[in-house]
Amino acid sequence: MLNWLVPQASLVSEMVNYRRLITKKEIMYDLGIIGGGPAGYTAAERAAVNGLRVVIFEKADFGGVCLNEGCIPTKTILYSAKLISNARGASKYGVSAENVSFDYGKIIARKNKVVRKMNAGVRARMNHENIKMVVGEASVISTSDEGIGLQCSGEAFRVRNLLICTGSHNFFPPIPGIVPDTVWTSREALTSKELPASIAIIGGGVIGMEFAGFFNTLGVEVTVVEMLDEILGNMDKEISALLREEYTKKGIRFQLQSKVLELRGNELIFEKDGEKMSVNAERVLLSVGRKSNMDGAGLENLPIETFRGGVVVNEYMQTSVPHIYAAGDVTGFSLLAHTAVREAEVAVNHMLGISDAMSYAAIPGVVYTNPEVAGVGETEESLITKKKPYHVAKLSMNFSGRFVAENEGGNGLCKILSDEKGKVLGVHLIGNPASEIITVATLAMELDLTVAQWQKSVFPHPTVGEILKETLFE
Repeated sequence: MLNWLVPQASLVSEMVNYRRLITKKEIMYDLGIIGGGPAGYTAAERAAVNGLRVVIFEKADFGGVCLNEGCIPTKTILYSAKLISNARGASKYGVSAENVSFDYGKIIARKNKVVRKMNAGVRARMNHENIKMVVGEASVISTSDEGIGLQCSGEAFRVRNLLICTGSHNFFPPIPGIVPDTVWTSREALTSKELPASIAIIGGGVIGMEFAGFFNTLGVEVTVVEMLDEILGNMDKEISALLREEYTKKGIRFQLQSKVLELRGNELIFEKDGEKMSVNAERVLLSVGRKSNMDGAGLENLPIETFRGGVVVNEYMQTSVPHIYAAGDVTGFSLLAHTAVREAEVAVNHMLGISDAMSYAAIPGVVYTNPEVAGVGETEESLITKKKPYHVAKLSMNFSGRFVAENEGGNGLCKILSDEKGKVLGVHLIGNPASEIITVATLAMELDLTVAQWQKSVFPHPTVGEILKETLFE
């Protein structure tokens, strides 16, 4: 039964308008999706090819934060920075590249071009006879045994199932002086047409470290202020420390175990070891996390269970309300685009009656710094906290001939964690291209391989990925 929504006084007029619209032309869809990011467009595509009639609503640009102001644009500018770094170090490989320079305007212009191209690609993927794309802010108006009613841009819709994919937004902590007008978020950092002379980054997480590396390569003076005792929060601490040491050599300053107290003009004031300190910077970049988008779209009127600001779901991505699902950042659990894609697949499969369930045991995390950092599964710290015994195998990336050939003077580390029965519990790497190698480890964990079983895999030679097999025998 779906007749659980009790109209609030503020919704009465909207419901009247909705009923007027629905009586004109009743539109019934098998699935309604609010949000056109990775979870939303994946669900639309998967549902449509399996015969479901879908309507998907997006109030801004299809592709969501990931495509438009997150994953894709940051990786585009980071690649430009990597090319600059490679050119500067070309002499180590017997290649002459003198007076290396860059055009920041062209770097940003190329980023915008890539985003437009990928945005068009997302729209092309949803160019299906079973999918209706609607640009506008949808709102849940009513529910009944006949379906869930929504309204968007003056048009009424009725759906049998609803998938909430409203994403997330930057979190602004209650710190004096820290407001949207005084600091950058990743959005402003990606759209600015001029480089600052200096930048202070609040937060040494994934986003903070990627921008730290980018701006440092382009000659900006960078200071990272982090509250914890190490950067990269939930990543393996040994790996994180190696990245910090590498970036310190490149001139990035780190203030760990530092609590930001106030932003006063260009002066960022923080407390460290009981003492007030400060750093002056032309720009301040805030990167302390994101919060689920729970306001708007009529979600506040749905009696769905929430926890710590996110929508609670079961292993099938169902909320506490029948026929309403949620996927992606709105769940507040794993705020990663690839997690959102898998969650969307599980939700659609459940609607189709296909046996499937969400597992978070092997969700890879990647930091697109230079060198790259990647990990999947448990860390040593998480296993110690859980009091689980484990075995650790570690090997320098220099045991890979391909790595040595392509990383003159570079170093890195591969770490594999396993239990007493040999089951692989976690894999962590620092060194290029960790972002590509971690996929192999993720698959091994998803297949529940033991160390002995994984050792029998044949890796092509010479590849950097061979470091996994070498480490398995440690």
